[in-house]
Amino acid sequence: MIDEPTPNDADVDANIDIPATDRKSVKAEQRRELFRTPSFIIGCLIAFFWVFCALFPDVIARFTEGESVRNSEGSVIARQGPQSDAWFGTDNTGRDVFSRVIHGADNVLINAPIAALIAVLGGAVLGLIMGYYRGWIDEILSRLVEAILSLPVILLAILALVALGRSRIVIIGTVAALFTPVVTRTVRAAVMAESQLDYVTSAKLRGESGLFIMLREIFPNITNVLVVEFTVRVGYAIFTVATLAFLGLSADDATAADWGLDIANTYDLVQAGQWWPSVFPALAIASLVIAVNLIADSIDKVYSA
Repeated sequence: MIDEPTPNDADVDANIDIPATDRKSVKAEQRRELFRTPSFIIGCLIAFFWVFCALFPDVIARFTEGESVRNSEGSVIARQGPQSDAWFGTDNTGRDVFSRVIHGADNVLINAPIAALIAVLGGAVLGLIMGYYRGWIDEILSRLVEAILSLPVILLAILALVALGRSRIVIIGTVAALFTPVVTRTVRAAVMAESQLDYVTSAKLRGESGLFIMLREIFPNITNVLVVEFTVRVGYAIFTVATLAFLGLSADDATAADWGLDIANTYDLVQAGQWWPSVFPALAIASLVIAVNLIADSIDKVYSA
């Protein structure tokens, strides 16, 4: 059972004494501070680059995802290291690694953010209900959340995909379902803290319904928590989607460009000195996760200050 956080006097005063216009000014200043934070800017630039690659791969990629690099005589250049004709080298079938990295951003940047968004929405609903009403509802849902959190995420994902199939909808739904309990626990703690403040008590004394208090009073005050949770979950979802693809549980076929799948197909070549087909997709995953974490940390620091 999660201990109920106790709000301090500063939190109470912040919700009682600060007028709505002043709170809007504070939020506007926080946004300006966020866009002046170097780590946030760097994270956004890296993330936007990969989003652009996912949306318009042909603008950057020199070849299609399945096209082989050929020399002047028309012969396929296979297992060639990085060079001018193939910036990231070629794999064992002669396909351009750089082009496959660019095209491979599609799968991760569609599945991961959608799964994270669904998880945050589901966690927000459950967390609001559990944190506001408490009682037997909170007890039952808390036991269920703890049971799910005690199990390995990847193992549950594998079982779900083996049972339900490997379609994109199933992958997104599975990842979202696995991350929902984590978001639920965080939102529940935030709602419980807010529920003890005077503005919630005043709304109850006015005779407002529970739904009104949750949506109009409490929810606006926990949006910062949800934004941070979303950015953090996107990072975890990227790793999870890539891991599932590495294990052969991708929605795409075996020849499609996919970071996790390409690593799985070429990592055994590292021992033979051919590191580029697996290292560059791995670096792409790492750079995107680092970018998302930079954004999440910046948002958390600015809105927690």
